[in-house]
Amino acid sequence: MLYLGKFVVAAKVTANGVNSNSLFCEVETQMRKWLQNITDEEGIVKRPVRVLSIIGILSIALAGAVFLYYHSPENNMWLICIVYRLCGYYCPGCGAGRACYSLLHGRFYQAFRYNPLLCLLLPWFGLYFFICMVQWLIYGRETVSQKIPAWVTYVILIIVVFYGIFRNIEGYPFCLLAPVRVRSFLEIN
Repeated sequence: MLYLGKFVVAAKVTANGVNSNSLFCEVETQMRKWLQNITDEEGIVKRPVRVLSIIGILSIALAGAVFLYYHSPENNMWLICIVYRLCGYYCPGCGAGRACYSLLHGRFYQAFRYNPLLCLLLPWFGLYFFICMVQWLIYGRETVSQKIPAWVTYVILIIVVFYGIFRNIEGYPFCLLAPVRVRSFLEIN
């Protein structure tokens, strides 16, 4: 007998080992039973499951924000950029952890200097995810994504790629896109 979380899978053992057909059929059967328990007749996830899912997602986000609030990425080596470490080039996400840390501490200009693109896109992505969560919580379906044209995703992707290229150019004004720590007035004196 094989235990997979909530699923108990009874596998037939043959001369060659586990009979994969019976294993997958049993897993599929258990998954269908589980999905029937959390969805209604139309296939929409039941409201209590949606509420618990959103509470779980928000709890994880809050735990991450609290951790980031008390642990500066500048002083620790727990948040490193693999692209920068291996290649020496800034990726589009370089400085995002430090920017989020600065945003949590109310230093908006410093956050903008660490990663300007993140600071410009974060409010829009936050609004998008908030609307999607509210729609899913109330109606069980999310329709915002269907209303956004596909070209918007491509434009954002192109902007991110060019941002990653431009922030590695040495000359002015592109050097302003590289993550830089701004010294405060108190540090200068």
